Amino acid sequence: MDSFLIKGGVPLHGEVQISGAKNAVLPIMAATLLTAEPCVIRGVPNLSDVKFMGQILTWLGAKVGIEGDTVRVHAKKIKGQGDYDLVRKMRGSICIMGPLLGRLKKARVSLPGGCVIGARPINLHLKGFEALGAKLTIQSGYVEAEAKRLVGGAMFLGGRAGSTVLGTANIMMAASLAEGVTVIESAACEPEVVDVANFLNAMGAKISGAGSPTITITGVKELHGAEHHVIPDRIEAATFAIAAAMSNGEVTIKGARADHLHAVIDKLEEAGVVVERRGADMIVRRGKKLKSSDVTTLPYSGFPTDVQAQMMALMTLAPGISIITERIFESRFMHVSELTRLGADIQIEGPSAIVKGGRPLSGAPVMASDLRASAALVIAGLAAKGTTQVNRIYHLDRGYENMDGKLRALGARIQRVDES
Repeated sequence: MDSFLIKGGVPLHGEVQISGAKNAVLPIMAATLLTAEPCVIRGVPNLSDVKFMGQILTWLGAKVGIEGDTVRVHAKKIKGQGDYDLVRKMRGSICIMGPLLGRLKKARVSLPGGCVIGARPINLHLKGFEALGAKLTIQSGYVEAEAKRLVGGAMFLGGRAGSTVLGTANIMMAASLAEGVTVIESAACEPEVVDVANFLNAMGAKISGAGSPTITITGVKELHGAEHHVIPDRIEAATFAIAAAMSNGEVTIKGARADHLHAVIDKLEEAGVVVERRGADMIVRRGKKLKSSDVTTLPYSGFPTDVQAQMMALMTLAPGISIITERIFESRFMHVSELTRLGADIQIEGPSAIVKGGRPLSGAPVMASDLRASAALVIAGLAAKGTTQVNRIYHLDRGYENMDGKLRALGARIQRVDES
């Protein structure tokens, strides 16, 4: 099992290119199941999750080719059941259910896996499928859906923690081949949802309102093949921005799409980080001194839960008290105990973490618990004195393309080692 060895204390300098968005490319790959014609997706990051999704599509009968950052999928003939051993590896695999139901009017998909960051139920997905006329059963670890015909209708997809990104994408995909008009209220507004809608529209779907809380889908009889370029990953861009500030360096983040990062940029600037926007790029550096800042995670366009751990790492260096409140997932503070191993002073009180910042960090062995916690520990290691070993970095490979290579190109002293 691989680990990262990081010798901290080196400011990052240079340019880094942001890869395609993981949270957009997975449902877009799934959407290729909606047509018997070939599809081409460009700007695809080289991630283990992308490879898993390619294996799932292949299992379902599609021909999948990956060359560089281009994925070609031809799902001429497909079956309606996802393999348990593949689907269980990542939560994003549930997004094959909408396309299978839309095209075949039936689907049998294993309940998905993924990071251990608290309950992430798929009840809103199922609620949407039922609203389209599907009959659902859950047994032996599988969700089965079947419908003689899918018929559009109005539905509300708001949940306890807000709207559902994958659920919105899933329903959009199924509804694209349903009869009549589907209206999703309390739809997720994330840029990744817009990107999925843009791909579906390129395939011949009729979707309007993506990016707003109300999405309207007018069903069509069939979809055709299409080409699409995936948006850049706003979470990767935010991670490198925080890494630049944490290491006291200056990094040009190319393809960052600042228009997708308003809440993150606002909090970074509040914390004393200088962010210059230059077209699609951002130049990030630490100001004269870091300042404490309170952060609450919210659905888009609020501060993203996927940047909470990284922001917490930065606040360990900011003098004063920062309060970071998690409103999306109830168990997303598993990185706190590992940051304290590096010398951070953090206390958890209910949904909030109280960070007493300003103390220097020192290297130590730490254990990654999930994807974004891994990123937080890596960037904390960049600022820590001495050597930090981040174990179980397979989480990172799920969501960050060549993170160690990109950091080395910026001057970081980081190497991947095999601990097996």
